[in-house]
Amino acid sequence: MDDALSSLLHDVRPRGALFDRSALTPPWSFRFAERTPLALLTMVRGTAWVTLEGDPSIPLAPRDVLVVVGPEPYTVSDDPGTKPLYVVHGGERCTDPDGRTPLRPAPVGGYGSDDGQDSAVLLKGTYQVRGSVSQRVLAALPRVVRVPAMGEGCPIMELIDRELARSTPGQQVILDRLLDLLLVSSLREWFEQPGDHAPAWYSAHSDPVIGRALRLIHCDPARPWTVAGLAAEVGVSRARFARRFSDLVGQSPMAYLTEWRICRAADLLAETDATVDAVSRRVGYSNAYALSVAFKRILGVRPTEHRALARPAA
Repeated sequence: MDDALSSLLHDVRPRGALFDRSALTPPWSFRFAERTPLALLTMVRGTAWVTLEGDPSIPLAPRDVLVVVGPEPYTVSDDPGTKPLYVVHGGERCTDPDGRTPLRPAPVGGYGSDDGQDSAVLLKGTYQVRGSVSQRVLAALPRVVRVPAMGEGCPIMELIDRELARSTPGQQVILDRLLDLLLVSSLREWFEQPGDHAPAWYSAHSDPVIGRALRLIHCDPARPWTVAGLAAEVGVSRARFARRFSDLVGQSPMAYLTEWRICRAADLLAETDATVDAVSRRVGYSNAYALSVAFKRILGVRPTEHRALARPAA
């Protein structure tokens, strides 16, 4: 299914990091200043505290998942009072707390062989998020998302445990992929918790009428959709469909369709060498001029300007 949450899995660029359990014997503390837009933390064994500037420290129990959104630094430690011993920067560069002396600390690297039961095992993945569609997911998240442990029988965590117990080629790649799955499943779990966690577009997917219409729009944005055409596809009257769509999604069907088309066009412009005219037809516009008018209205720049801005970032 082509939706924003599924696109996040396709458009993240994982950089997995595994911390040796023998090095996480208290006291231990790391300050992460990598300035990546998304990070995932989970304790395979032991407990930790995650501290963001200006906020109370957050406990992290075994198999809890914490997703940190935004580039601001944060600290992971055995206790909120433990001062950072290492600062991890972008490019896996590590320094002392003052940021001046380069260090190569024992924690960075493989899984280690110390089976001491007092040591902790932190699994962490950082992500470079690409794409306008994925940004829709990030925009719906708070600074920190905490998903309590799902209990025994969590297939992804069991696979992670099994992989950690091995020492074979390709381990880091497998862990990266498992962290991808853990990220998306955790966000889905958080969205489905009671309360107002989920954005309207996510909740609307569970509606048998509007969910089907959203899937039609996502899978084939180039089709010349109309409100009447979508209503006919999902088997309800035009008036009922338009009213229900607006109630659940928070905007009209055509407004949502336009935003989705522009998001897809923005990603195609950033990721491919297709001409603006070709991109316009792939997302449902008759020519480059029609796309440019809508693109400028929604994003504030022309398609060619967006491509020039997005390419250096990519």
